[in-house]
Amino acid sequence: MEILGIDIGGTGIKGAPVDTEQGTMLTERFRVLTPQPATPEAVAESVAHIVEYFNWRGEIGAGYPGVVKDGYTLTAANVDPGWIGAHASALLEHVTGCPVSLVNDADAAGLAEMRFGAGRGQLNTVFMLTVGTGIGTALFVNGQLVPNTELGHLLIRGKDAEQRASEKVRVEKELSWKSWARRFNEYLVYLDNLFWPDMFIIGGGVSKYFSKFSYRLTVRARVVPAELQNDAGIVGAAMARIQS
Repeated sequence: MEILGIDIGGTGIKGAPVDTEQGTMLTERFRVLTPQPATPEAVAESVAHIVEYFNWRGEIGAGYPGVVKDGYTLTAANVDPGWIGAHASALLEHVTGCPVSLVNDADAAGLAEMRFGAGRGQLNTVFMLTVGTGIGTALFVNGQLVPNTELGHLLIRGKDAEQRASEKVRVEKELSWKSWARRFNEYLVYLDNLFWPDMFIIGGGVSKYFSKFSYRLTVRARVVPAELQNDAGIVGAAMARIQS
């Protein structure tokens, strides 16, 4: 089935038509910058621009960087506070003229990786981490998603983990890979001690640099890069549309 997958992030919004049976994008992705401020209305217009770019008239699955329940967005860590309590799926349907389902963006990426990527066949406990503007988390237990975990907001040294160890922080603070890996490893160890997962899958913008920091990680659980890299959110958002 072909569905347009869209990944809404704090820095960029990207999308592409997806073959949900094969887990592949059918074209190159199209990306626009996230408007600032990232209000629901402004982001919806950017999503509509992506829909128009592909001349899309079918179903859409979108990932959102925060908690999503029944089409409502309930948190807004890296976008405008106007998203809190918004009926976002209805807004996107109104602007695009297409049926839209909405899911937490890290959950979307995790769904894609668990079916088509590094998590294929993995049981027990697996964490998908999307490390970009913030840190998104998706928790899978015996292949089943525990939605909306949002563990990038765990406190590390008095700050949200994503305020210390996201890709955005690494770039803005001009941290060396050694310095950043120390912060990121501290966060992984914290998750490891709380949940005892068998595997961490690292996705998001930092995934393409995995070889630059992976050998510095000392966490007990196995750590692997996302096979779909930063496209996992697009593929998973489309997959989530089928499951909605």
